[in-house]
Parts: sequence; C-alpha cells; structure tokens
Amino acid sequence: MSAPNGVMMQFFHWYNAADGNLWNELKTKATDLAQVGITSVWLPPAYKGTGGGYDVGYGVYDIYDLGEFDQKGSVRTKYGTKDEYIAAIKAAQTAGLQVYADVVLNHKMGADAEEEVQARPMNPENRHQPIGDAQTVKVWTHFTFPGRQGQYSDLEWHWWHFDAVDYNAYNEGQKAVYLFKDKRFDSDVDLEKGAFDYLMGCDLDMESPEVQEELKCWGAWYVETTQVDGFRFDAVKHVKAGFFPEWLNHCRQQSGKRLFAVGEYWSDHIEALHHFVKLTDGDVMLFDAPLHYNFTMASNQGCDYDLRQIFDDTLVQQQPALAVTLVDNHDSQPLQALESVVEAWFKPLAYALILLRRDGYPCLFYADYYGAHYTDKGKDGQDYEIWLDSHQWLIDRFLAARRTYAYGNQYDYFDHANCVGWTRLGTEDHPGGIAVVLSNGGKSRKWMEIGQPHKTYRDITEHIAEPITTNAEGWAEFTCKAGSVSVWVPEPAD
Repeated sequence: MSAPNGVMMQFFHWYNAADGNLWNELKTKATDLAQVGITSVWLPPAYKGTGGGYDVGYGVYDIYDLGEFDQKGSVRTKYGTKDEYIAAIKAAQTAGLQVYADVVLNHKMGADAEEEVQARPMNPENRHQPIGDAQTVKVWTHFTFPGRQGQYSDLEWHWWHFDAVDYNAYNEGQKAVYLFKDKRFDSDVDLEKGAFDYLMGCDLDMESPEVQEELKCWGAWYVETTQVDGFRFDAVKHVKAGFFPEWLNHCRQQSGKRLFAVGEYWSDHIEALHHFVKLTDGDVMLFDAPLHYNFTMASNQGCDYDLRQIFDDTLVQQQPALAVTLVDNHDSQPLQALESVVEAWFKPLAYALILLRRDGYPCLFYADYYGAHYTDKGKDGQDYEIWLDSHQWLIDRFLAARRTYAYGNQYDYFDHANCVGWTRLGTEDHPGGIAVVLSNGGKSRKWMEIGQPHKTYRDITEHIAEPITTNAEGWAEFTCKAGSVSVWVPEPAD
C-alpha cells in the first residue's frame, strides 16, 4: 500500500457534543469538504460503547450495535443512529469523499455479567513479572447483549475469549493485570511494559480461533452494511501485528473492494513503527507519531528548536509511502491521556509542512479546522476550560495551493536552524510552481529556485503584501514574517 494522492480529515475530536448529531453534520458538510480539496474522512467508532450515548467509542461494548438497539442507556451512539451513519457515509461518497471507519480490535468493556476464573496477577509495569499466585478472580467478562438478542451474531463473549483484565471483584484494591488460566500475552506487540498486549478492559485473545472467526465475520458484515472504503485501526501496538493484514484481506475478499487501512501505533520510537511495517508487510499505513512529537517539541521550544531537524527520525522521512502525517488528534489534544499539544502559533507551520510537500498522506484534525471549546479535569484533578483556535482559513488556502501548484520536483532549503523552505517546480499540467518559507525566529528570507524566470509570486497567507519576482534563472528571495509561514504562488492565482 502507498500513500494516496489526497488529504484525509479526522472528522471528530474527543469532546464533540454528545448530542447525536455528528453523522448529520458530516452529511451537511461533505460537499464543502470535498470542494476545498479533502478527499477522505476518518470517522470515530460507530458502535455502542460502555458509556452509551456519551461514549467516544473506544470503550467498546457491542460492535454490531451501530446505534440500532436500546443498550447502555440509549439507542443512538454519541454520534447518531445507524440509519444516520449509513446516510452520512452515502452523502460523503456522493460528494467524492472516501470514508474510513475506526476499528478497535484490542478490547471490550461494559460486560453484562461477572464470571469466576483462575488467573494470576501480573505487574502492570512488567507483564512478565507475577506479583502473586494463581487465584480465583471474579471478573466482568460475560457479554450477552440483551438489547440485540442475537441479531447479526448469536455469540456471547466469555472469559475464555480474553487474555486478561485489570479488575478483580474479590480484591478491588490490588493494582494488577490478571492473566487468565492457560493464557499468555500475545507476541508481536510493543515491548513497553514487557509486553504491551494489555491496554484496558477485557483484552481480546487473538490466538483464539473463535475470536478470530467472529471478528472476520463482523468485518465482512460491517463493510457490507456500511459500504465504507477503509479503516483506521486503533491501538495497533497492543494487538498481534499479523492479525491486521489477515483481517483486512478477509474484508477485501468478502467485499470485492481494495479497502484502505492506516494504524495508530502511538510511539515516538521510529524503529517500533518500522517493526510493525515489517510484520504487516507494508499492508497497513501508520500515522507518523514521531513527526507529531517533533511538531510538539518545535512549538514548545520556539527559536531554540533547530528546524533542520523537523523530519528527523520520522516515518515520512524514512518510509514516505506508508506515512499518514498529522499535526494533532483526539488523543494528543489538551486534557487527554496522551496530551502533547502542538501550540497554536506553530500549527500553520506544521500544516504547511504536511500539506505542501511531496511525501506523506496528510490528515487534518477537526478541532484544528473548526476550532473547539470544552471543559474537563486535568491530570491534577482541577477543572479547565479549553479554547482551540480554528485554522480553517489558512488550511483552506494551503489546500487550494496543494491542489493547484504543489506538483513536480521538490527542492529543499533546510540550511538554517530558524528558517527553512522548499519549492515545487510544477509540471506541464500544473505549471507555475510554489515556494514555502517558514521561521521560528525573526523575519526571514530564503534564496530559492522555482524554475520560472521573470515570474511574479504573491503570498496567499497575506502575511506579506508585496509580491516577489524571480530573476532570469528562476530564482528569488522569498520571505516570511517572524514565527510564521508564507506560501508563494504565481500571480494571478486561480
């Protein structure tokens, strides 16, 4: 699989209102998104979570309930009903967008009944280290889905479908991961905490033939029911890597569609991402988490950050055909568990770096595009009110420039710690070229070749009003303001 020549949008953030309106919002906005140059949308988990109509979707309860059954206190999910979901997908596809579904194959939560089983408590920080003897535990592992009553699948989930849990009703105070009798943590997972198979809830046993078969049957049902064009896999570093291409290819064969796939391997260790790519034979793209962390660092360090290093040890640098580049997402936004915010001043620079260069499949974040306002508790237990700025005006300008001018050879000028730039020379079908300059220090200028002699360029960001004209060899001194980015396109622009 290689990066599509398009732009993805993550069409949600963690704190979207729990009003059941997101699917209808997409239906309303799909045409506008396609017109500005977005080619695909990644939607949040559409199935019922343990929090019912308030669940973001990652506390997975019933993967067959897409907002159709009265379970966990509601029929609809946080985002709407099954009918609204399918209608939104159809509207998006009619507008020219591909739709990617969020798939969580790691865990289930919110069981309907308790069960007793033999288990051994393991150290949560080192899952290879027992911290007690095998014992009888009482755990929430029996899923009966009473609201669905066997429709679509009559499988009830029991403890033997899982590897482990982190709660024991017989010893509520012990902090442990309880590994069930005759079970083992999956191999080919991230090595953090010894073996990072267990994340939360009831951890699915990917060695179980019954689990594998149920997930494959569900995948085929899901594609047939929703007609999605691909998947975003959640928390892939916690699941046996080889299962993803196996599951994906089953869905492809059943649907007859070349379904797209991208995984969330949230780690700043590039070698871990390379290892996953190897185990999946490059069949699943990955979000470029190391690039996000570079953006975060650059935004926090200001002029002390060396911009020449912005792509160091990133997936887009080392395996560009498999990199989905991003600035922020629902996990990294303020007050979330993996909070690692890219500060607002740097976001225009970061979006220029993913939208206007040759490599990677860029992904926009809903809260960066539309802005966001919400309240929640921080890690210190205090209440915080968060306002996230909308960068829609600039992003739309970048998307227009990408669609019209960002073609052809790319010349990089990453030769100064506080000012970098690049040009795209254009093609016969897309002439004119583009020049981008950004600075994390003072007002800057960069002498660059764009291949167009005696041609005038203007800054579409409107940060700089005066046009620039190239010399007889197609070179010019392109400028940008302090702590800013300027994007130079031919004048007059389309």
